[in-house]
Amino acid sequence: MSREGSLDAPTRHPIDWRSDDFYDAEKLDAELRRVFDICHGCRRCFNLCDSFPRLFDLIDASPDEMHGVKSEDFGKVVEACTLCDMCFMTKCPYVPPHQFNIDFPHLMLRARAVEAKKGNKDFTQSQLAEMDRNGRLARFVSPIVNWASEKGNALTRPAMEAVTGIDRDAKLPKFHSKTFVAADHGESIAANQAAPAFGKRKAALYATCFVNYNKPATGMAARAVLNHIGVETRVAYPGCCGMPFLEQADLKRVAENAAKVSKELVKLIDEGYDIVALTASCGLMLKFEWPLIVPDNADVQKLAKATFDIDEYVVDIAKKEGLPSDLRPVPEGVTVHLPCHARAQAMGPKAAEMLKLIPETPIDVIERCSGHGGTFGVMKETHGLAIKVGRPVFRTALEKARGHIVSDCPLAAQHIVENVKALAEKDGKPVSAPEPEHPIEIMARAFGLN
Repeated sequence: MSREGSLDAPTRHPIDWRSDDFYDAEKLDAELRRVFDICHGCRRCFNLCDSFPRLFDLIDASPDEMHGVKSEDFGKVVEACTLCDMCFMTKCPYVPPHQFNIDFPHLMLRARAVEAKKGNKDFTQSQLAEMDRNGRLARFVSPIVNWASEKGNALTRPAMEAVTGIDRDAKLPKFHSKTFVAADHGESIAANQAAPAFGKRKAALYATCFVNYNKPATGMAARAVLNHIGVETRVAYPGCCGMPFLEQADLKRVAENAAKVSKELVKLIDEGYDIVALTASCGLMLKFEWPLIVPDNADVQKLAKATFDIDEYVVDIAKKEGLPSDLRPVPEGVTVHLPCHARAQAMGPKAAEMLKLIPETPIDVIERCSGHGGTFGVMKETHGLAIKVGRPVFRTALEKARGHIVSDCPLAAQHIVENVKALAEKDGKPVSAPEPEHPIEIMARAFGLN
């Protein structure tokens, strides 16, 4: 007899992307119908991403429920999924080990993979996914690139929207001529010998493509904090984790990146280094997604066990070795957004836990999707939807009016701050947090390191 839901911890099966059945359109359609019918009978996920309202609207408009929904309409449901994993991790009572075996995000991934195999790929999104190529090229002409991509540039952004489909109102990341790897090489620093953790930890900071090319300040803040609390550090960046390729269901490219990056990072693990990821999505890839995509790769499995999120790592040190006693208050306070890819790591609200170590500092926590989702948040087809999904987050952040808005997802932080500014202008309110930040940057501030 089947159970009505499950109280067991969710488990995930490896993604069988190398098999022919994975790409069989008829078998995919049958599985989509099976899962969608179960979702229809449950509807617990109605308030997550827009995939579920779209699905339920299709079914409710059908005279014969799921049987009357056309398969060609499933694409609307697939498009709205940002692969945030929140339905799997926090809502669905039918995930494995339940016999219904529901993994909605990975089913959406499969649907995209089938379409991609047919040649139905978005050229712009596939080019945006080439993070290392784009970063390497843009760094040499970063002032021009940043000028051309600046929101509000009436000369370039309308043309960019017309040619590439990138929404003219979407805020795009800046590029830096000096990467995090280069900045690390140019500034020597040593671990604080007076810190309780001195001599007990070594950390290799996995730079991530975003921190390396778009926001080196986050990496420098992480390095400064870890050195100050006694941790010997070095920076490693063998390449992108492949999350942008995962969004496009290019699983072959993800597997190639996983093999390349894990091979290099495992060498550091063998030298006694912990691997510390600086963004939530990259930590999720190293810990959870890679082992499901290349389950037979020993380097990937070893890396998954040795990887920490940066906030998780600082909290672990605070609990086990202790921190220096010179943390200073941040009286203007901090609004902490917990991004979906941090929550999906099942480690708890580590950003908030870390920042609550700072004395006399108001901390507010927002545990809801920002709506961004990588290219989802910048393409004209979905930019408006990204704002719709994130609006409760923007409104809450504006009402809290703290001096800092932080998120472990840099794109989410940028998306939130930009839309908080828009709401503030509309409501005639001042903006308290002018720039998006990472939680580790607040720790650096509290330690007096920046």
